[in-house]
Amino acid sequence: MLFGKIDYINLLPFHVFLKSSSLPNSFKSSCERNKAVPSAINQKFKKRRVDAAFISSIESQRKGIKPLCLGIVAQSEVHSVLIKQGEAHSDPASATSNVLAKVLGLEGEVFIGDRALKLYLENPEAYTDLGDEWHKRYALPFVFGRLCVNRHHTFYKKLAKRFGKTPVKIPQYILKEYSEQRGISPKNIREYLTFISYTVAQKESKALKLFFKKAKQFRK
Repeated sequence: MLFGKIDYINLLPFHVFLKSSSLPNSFKSSCERNKAVPSAINQKFKKRRVDAAFISSIESQRKGIKPLCLGIVAQSEVHSVLIKQGEAHSDPASATSNVLAKVLGLEGEVFIGDRALKLYLENPEAYTDLGDEWHKRYALPFVFGRLCVNRHHTFYKKLAKRFGKTPVKIPQYILKEYSEQRGISPKNIREYLTFISYTVAQKESKALKLFFKKAKQFRK
C-alpha cells in the first residue's frame, strides 16, 4: 500500500501515529518515498500513484473521490496559511489556500506550510491569517485538506477511526529533528499544533459546503 505524505508540521501527529503503529515497515517507508507539498500530492493522488493521502480540500470535491472523516482543520487562526498584502502571487505548493484568498477577496502573496509558519513567528503583523479571516466572516472552522482514498477504503477508514481515538504524544527526538530542519523551536511547534484539529464533523462539513459554493467561480 502506498500513502502520500504532506511533509508539513500540521500533520506531524498523524505521522507519529503511523510511525508508532503496528503497520508493516513497507507501508511506513512508502510514506517517506511519497512525501511532497500539497499540490504535488494532489497530482500523485489524481494519477492514482498513491492509494490514499491528505489532499487539498478544493480537490476533494472532484467526482469519484472518496473522502474520509479526517482532515487538516483550523477552528479559527492557523498561523501557517497567510497572505501578505501587495501584488497577487499564488503559492505553487498550494491549491486550497490560493482559492481561499480569492474567496475572501484578499489580494497579495500567499504563503502556506512550514515556511509560512516561520514567517508568521518572525513578524505576525506583516500577514493576514486566512484561517482567522474565514472564521471572522463566517464563524466556521476551515478545512484545508482531507484524507481521501483511491484503494483499500476499508483499511484507511479503520486507520482514520483509530487515529481519531488515539492521543498522540510527539517524542522529544522527533520534535528536535523537525525543529532543526524547519528552524522553528519545539515550543513553537507544540503551540502551533494546538491550532490544528483533524476531525471533519458537522461544522467542518458545513464549512466545506460553503467554501465549495463560494469557490465555484474561481475553479477551472
